[in-house]
Amino acid sequence: METVKDVFNKFRQRLAAVYDAQETEALTLAAIAEITQLGRAGIKAFPERELSNEQSARLDDIATQLQSGKPLQYVLGKAEFYGLTFNVNPSVLIPRPETEELVEWVIGSLGIGQWSLVQGANILDIGTGSGCIAISLKKNLAAADVSAMDISADALQTAQGNAVLNRVEVNFMERDILSAKPDAAKYDVIVSNPPYVTSHDKRQMHTNVTDFEPHTALFVPDEEPLLFYKVIADYALQALKNPGMLFFEINESYGTETVAMLAAKGFTDIELRKDMSGRDRMIKAIK
Repeated sequence: METVKDVFNKFRQRLAAVYDAQETEALTLAAIAEITQLGRAGIKAFPERELSNEQSARLDDIATQLQSGKPLQYVLGKAEFYGLTFNVNPSVLIPRPETEELVEWVIGSLGIGQWSLVQGANILDIGTGSGCIAISLKKNLAAADVSAMDISADALQTAQGNAVLNRVEVNFMERDILSAKPDAAKYDVIVSNPPYVTSHDKRQMHTNVTDFEPHTALFVPDEEPLLFYKVIADYALQALKNPGMLFFEINESYGTETVAMLAAKGFTDIELRKDMSGRDRMIKAIK
């Protein structure tokens, strides 16, 4: 029978052309943990542990899919985000750690001063995808009224399933933000992680992102890198209460430009924040 050590060796050989050694080990460990339901420390401590034939077959299938560059989250059909589990598929982006930091910032900001809303905040997530931002906010701000919009019907179906999975109620709306008419002064908070990847950025990205994740949620024209930020800022000027907060996850290359754009539109108290890797990735602004 195949052992844990055998699986590590097999994955190392089969994925060498796609991932470096460190990534391969992390993927192998995650795959074995998922299939065997064993703790990761135990997997590494007992490399001679034998696997069942069924487990070996499932791991072989996972290795085959990973060889194509398909992300492990899509192979397994799920991802972890802010302590919650989300179903994911190629109709939605895979949730990322820097977006968890954005969620943390929103939650922290709603507990301060005038933003300590007794009845709960009214929050809108624009471009919700898997629903990870909206659902995480609702899970941690039970009194909040959370809505979320996306242009993709398939993404919204996934997000709705994730709301059920995580036992929260979110109002999902199928809308294109580029043409949507804003609600009048309805929201205390608008948050968005919109498309912001240019063709220059694309050339530096791993193919497991560019070949598998939804392009409508990723890419913007090179000549208009702030397209969605400008449109959402204009939307927020009408849809936010006064005062209201606008949060963005941003392209690290356009932090200064995004701050300047928001200031020109009349937003105040604009704060550009770095992520855990020291990159400009988040902005908060006040209407």
